[in-house]
Amino acid sequence: MKLPKDFYTRPDVVQIAQELLGKYLYTAVDGMLTGGMIVETEAYSGENDRACHAHMNRRTARTEIMYHEGGVAYVYLVYGIYNLFNIITNVEGKADAVLIRAIEPEVGTEEMLLRRNMPTIKSNLTAGPGVMSIALGINRKHYGENLTGNTIWLEDKGIRIPEAEMMTVPRVGIDYAGDDALLPWRFYIKGNKWVSKK
Repeated sequence: MKLPKDFYTRPDVVQIAQELLGKYLYTAVDGMLTGGMIVETEAYSGENDRACHAHMNRRTARTEIMYHEGGVAYVYLVYGIYNLFNIITNVEGKADAVLIRAIEPEVGTEEMLLRRNMPTIKSNLTAGPGVMSIALGINRKHYGENLTGNTIWLEDKGIRIPEAEMMTVPRVGIDYAGDDALLPWRFYIKGNKWVSKK
């Protein structure tokens, strides 16, 4: 079942980031279906989170989509190389987001290998937000994409990750965020080989 709009518009971005583990992320790009199970996420909470691009209600051309109603894609470039895929959550004006850091590939693996220029499937195929976006064909043209549409969408297949199997740790690469860098808002499935290496 495709996740409905009201899944994304709830107010607790941390809860949503946790619940996204075990959901399936799919893309239909250039006529190719690719996707897999989400195994790693990070939560970012609008104006009060110094790690969030919208901290202190910062509004730029890049961050404007963060203020839309939840259920759209926020894709941005890092290091001049990687496009990172985020899911906007909460109601209009709140600017919360979940970064999808890794998936366990399920469908379209041959296309993922071509996009990643890899000869065989290894765990780094989709482990890490930048390489995951490459494998799924996600780039900045998908900025603002409706996640209840037919280009990028998420599905619930009834998988629930037990608390004992969910790791809760600080987020990655946000040392600039002071005390907020210590918030335990990165979630991943314990022992899953597709989780990114810190």
